[in-house]
Formats: sequence, structure tokens, C-alpha cells
Amino acid sequence: MRGPISEFMERNFLHFNAAAMVDAARGWRRHADAGGKMVVTLAGAMSTAEIGISLAEMIRAGRIDAIVCTGANLEEDLFNLVAHDSYVRIPNYRDLTPEQERDLLGRHLNRVTDTCIPEEEAMRVVERSVQVLWEEADGAGQRLFPHEFFFRLIRERTFEKSYQIDPRNSWLVAAAERDLPMFVPGWEDSTLGNMYAAHCLRGKVRQPTTVRGGIEYMMALAEWYRGNSGGGGIGFFQIGGGIAGDFPICVVPMLHQDLRLTDVPVWAYFCQISDSTTSYGSYSGAVPNEKITWGKLEIDTPRFVIESDATIVAPMIFAYVLGQ
Repeated sequence: MRGPISEFMERNFLHFNAAAMVDAARGWRRHADAGGKMVVTLAGAMSTAEIGISLAEMIRAGRIDAIVCTGANLEEDLFNLVAHDSYVRIPNYRDLTPEQERDLLGRHLNRVTDTCIPEEEAMRVVERSVQVLWEEADGAGQRLFPHEFFFRLIRERTFEKSYQIDPRNSWLVAAAERDLPMFVPGWEDSTLGNMYAAHCLRGKVRQPTTVRGGIEYMMALAEWYRGNSGGGGIGFFQIGGGIAGDFPICVVPMLHQDLRLTDVPVWAYFCQISDSTTSYGSYSGAVPNEKITWGKLEIDTPRFVIESDATIVAPMIFAYVLGQ
């Protein structure tokens, strides 16, 4: 099935990064048609860029089987859901002086490129609600992953009456509806991760391990990968670089080299959208061939690199995969 977006892409995007985008989209379709599953990794500020508009549709259509994201992407989709009307867009962000940046700080507006997240309306509102869940879990001796606390906020309809965007455009809501497997490495490197550390320091949460961490996420990912890599295998669609991509792709060599398992296939598809070009020592800008040497991909693994803006490229690939 091909809709007008797919037809436009195939007619116009014939060379360079544009052609690589179409090739990657076709590769995803072939992978899915062969019964393969797909992991999507989110780095950067994709949630603040409102990737949820297209990503939520992919989740609900069953085209995504797991998400690995930074703590920032996890929380910023929820921030946008409850405080969108208070966000401030700065179209001329390149022209800001240091004094103007400091003025934004004084107004408690945290800038992400051209968009400011309001501290009081977004971050503190979510903090007050999730703090209750942290303390309840701590008192009950219960331990949950970061995303499980977020899913609980969604399922308990904590903010439902104050949603400021259509929840159909929230990828976190879609993930909670499907109970999508989620892995959030380095969650402490996020606004709410910092807040959690502060609550532990104040003694509001007595056990820092009430929120489960990265090693347990890797263990959970290993079990999920082993249970889902049969058939058409699992593809890897990486948006940006950093820990969101580096953490999950390592699960395959870990299973092979450290657990000595011989029946686990490597990733069956690989695509990275990044503006980090290949350079000396740049892990995020390494070409996929390098991953063969680490035991993550095989010689015949379909692999694609699109050196472009993920806020433009990812929604178009999603539309192509959906046949739009």
C-alpha cells in the first residue's frame, strides 16, 4: 500500500540523503513483511520536537515493538502533554545574547533550541505527582523502573483533565496503552532523575534503589531480546546517537561474548538518522560497518545511515512504513 506521501518520496527523493531515507523506509517495510520486529531508539530532544504526533501512530499500528529512550525524551513527552500551552517558542534563538538567555532563566524557561519548557507548569507539576508514587513505592518496599512510574501516571489518569494536546499525539500515552516494552538507560541524567536524587538526599525517599536502574534495564533487555529475536529477527532504528543508541545495541555482543550463547541472532536491520558525521573517535558518527567488528551486525544485515535532521526524516519514514 502506497499513499501520497510514499509516492511523493519515491518520485522526488532519488539521491544522497533523500535516497538513503527512501532506501531505509523500504528496508523497514521488507523487514516487517518478513515478520521482523523493530526497536526504535530516541536521543536528542525528539519529544520536545513533538515526534509523538507520528510516533504514537506507529505504536498504535503495531509497527514498533520496543522503545529505548533517554530520560529526557521520556519526561518531555509528558511535559508537553500537560503544559503545551505554556511553552514559549523562540524562532530567533540563534540571535539570543547571553543576557537574553539569562532572562529566560529568570523566567524559569528552559530552552531546547527554539522551544522553552516552563519549569513551574511542566516540570514541577509532574514532579509533585510522581513524587507521591515514589514515596508510596518506597514505603511499600516496591521497586519500579522509571517508565513504569510514568505509565502509572497515565493509567491512573492523574493529568487527564488537564491535557493540553490531543493524547493521540502523545507517544507515551500510546506506549502505556500497549504496555510497550521500554528501556531508559541513564535516567538519572534527566530533570526528574535529578529531582529524584534530591528527594533521596532530603530523605523523602529512603532507598535510592526504589527506582530501578541501568543494569536491571540491560538484564530486562537481554531477556526481551532472547524472547523476541526468532522468526524475522529484530531491527534497530536509531534516532540520534548517545546512550539511547549505544546501550541497547550492545545487548547482542553481551549475549554472545559474555553469556556465551550461540543461538541468538544479531540485529536484523539497522538504520541511524544523525547529523553526527563520521569522525575520529565519534561513536555516534561511526558507520554501521564498524558494528560488524563488535558482533552487533552481520555482513548481510541491511544497514542505512541518513545524515540529516531527524525531526524531518523520522516522520516521513514512519508515514512510508504506514503506507501513507
